[in-house]
Amino acid sequence: MIKQADKSDGTILAELAVLLWNGHSLSELEHEFEVLTENSDAACFIKYVDNKPIGFAQCQLRHDYVEGTCTSPVSYLKGIFILEEYRKREEYRKRGFAKELLAYCEEWALNKKCTEFASDCEIDNEISLQFHLAMGFKVANRIICFNKKLIND
Repeated sequence: MIKQADKSDGTILAELAVLLWNGHSLSELEHEFEVLTENSDAACFIKYVDNKPIGFAQCQLRHDYVEGTCTSPVSYLKGIFILEEYRKREEYRKRGFAKELLAYCEEWALNKKCTEFASDCEIDNEISLQFHLAMGFKVANRIICFNKKLIND
């Protein structure tokens, strides 16, 4: 089963997202998802197996320029995650669950009148790259971003 998340699902989303996005606290992500799920320009979907949340996808509309696109708004996949296993009993990856979640995001985007769907991943994230390519995404560009401090703290 897949359901579109609402504000009450903030904790479930945060517990999954903290496994995907290192460097974020559970409470920080919980608050972000509670706000995000009330935003009509964003959607989160949760995948359940036997009433247990095992994955999620987050998408939202972007009105700024999105690399490789020519329309606005563009629906953007912000994150997608499936647990590797649940309590060492069952493998959840490579069973098509991420593909199912992506389909919900794409349907949501079509309902928002989007004609393009975009995403990104870190340049060294081969698993994400392979997933995106397998799902029909095309590489728009590969970049390495730089920054430096002008004033020391």
